[in-house]
Amino acid sequence: MLKHIDEYRDKALVETLVRTIKATVSRKWTLMEICGGQTHSIMRYGLQELLPNEISLIHGPGCPVCVTPVELIDRAVELGRRPEVILVSFGDMLRVPGSHEDLLSVKAKGGAIRMVYAPLDALDIAERNPEKEVVFFGVGFETTAPAVALAIKQARHRALENFSVLVSHVLVPPAIQALLEDRQNQIDGFLAAGHVCAIMGTQEYIPLASKYKIPIVVTGFEPVDILLGIHKCINMLEQKRSGVENAYARSVRPEGNPAAQELLREVFVRVDRKWRGIGAIPGSGLGLSDAYLKYDATLKFKLQSVGTEEPELCMAGEILTGRKKPSQCPAFGTRCKPEKPLGAPMVSTEGACSAYYRYKKQTP
Repeated sequence: MLKHIDEYRDKALVETLVRTIKATVSRKWTLMEICGGQTHSIMRYGLQELLPNEISLIHGPGCPVCVTPVELIDRAVELGRRPEVILVSFGDMLRVPGSHEDLLSVKAKGGAIRMVYAPLDALDIAERNPEKEVVFFGVGFETTAPAVALAIKQARHRALENFSVLVSHVLVPPAIQALLEDRQNQIDGFLAAGHVCAIMGTQEYIPLASKYKIPIVVTGFEPVDILLGIHKCINMLEQKRSGVENAYARSVRPEGNPAAQELLREVFVRVDRKWRGIGAIPGSGLGLSDAYLKYDATLKFKLQSVGTEEPELCMAGEILTGRKKPSQCPAFGTRCKPEKPLGAPMVSTEGACSAYYRYKKQTP
């Protein structure tokens, strides 16, 4: 298990960046990385321990599996129990707990639950099983939404009547705004998710940085990428500058991916969305546009919205908003473990609790 930077191939460059950061910082700063992939890299390589004590890294709601609301898990469970339905999703979603059980439990009881690696695989399942209704449980940020949009377009092109999508896509900029409007937030700067910006570009972050006078730095996922993002963010803070900078230029262009954006505009519209542990955030989700409503599983199966609550012991909301570190949760590593999680952050490969449990259980 990699816990220290000694085993990283670019150790010398990491050491140079750390020295540069130490020479730059003059006071305490708190930075939030939005992406769960960045969180896992930070924990895997012990980056927090390399940084000066003045810099604190906190973890945001950058895990799409983690922020999928309980009621949508419950809808997926309901669909998975139906004998006429084959429910298809990514592997992480199968173990996320709903109100009473997860999809893996439904599968163990005979439900037709399938794991796939790409949304288009669900179309092939629908074609091979014309007597069944195939529902794809679509989750993710702007990164995965284009692939789901393409699958929906292909379903129409192939005239598949037995395919639909349970949509739970969410958007990053509204979540950043919600965090900044929370009076309890102590965030001085953001490390934005590079893969999201590869799709959407950097333009949506400029109004946020301007309105809230905060630096937002687009950042990659390797230790060198993350440290470069931290250095740029600290440099802006020390110089009292706000704005958006790109520390991941090899993958992110200011305009993003116009073709993917056009696909999103065709298939989806912005909707209000509830985030697990956080609550409703206006305009933070994607729903199907009028032209594609026939592929909306919620409408097709007349699924009811039912109010649900997180387990009392689960601190997912405080962890996803950076108010607490995973190891500050009293259930962490005892009542809540990867094999029996209370909340989604312990399940997902991008969850902060999962990262802490896997790489450094005793981090304060």
